[in-house]
Amino acid sequence: QVQLVESGGGLVQPGGSLTLSCAASGPIFSGNAVGWFRQAPGKERVFVAAVLWSGTRTNYEDSVKGRFTISRDKAKNTVDLQMNSLKPVDTAVYYCAASNTLNSLPSTPVAFRSWGQGTQVTVSS
Repeated sequence: QVQLVESGGGLVQPGGSLTLSCAASGPIFSGNAVGWFRQAPGKERVFVAAVLWSGTRTNYEDSVKGRFTISRDKAKNTVDLQMNSLKPVDTAVYYCAASNTLNSLPSTPVAFRSWGQGTQVTVSS
């Protein structure tokens, strides 16, 4: 059973930076993907970024390209999401998720079998 625990959320001003961390335990294979999704109030959960557990490939939603960076920290067994140039529209609960796909980077929630509890990110002045 894969367990995921997010941390690092909080309140940040527009233009600021924040790093989210997803601590993973359990059976995750190098070809599985770990992704970040976000859900704003009253809206659907949407894809943000994903990385293969091996750390070799990444994928991003268009609106975060150039601002967010997803990476796998093998020493800490985490998947981190570095978020720069944050905007109020980035405000949401951010969720970490692990897929059961192999060697692909899905962007739909149904492809991900395990989810964390979420961490709130608020971008406001």
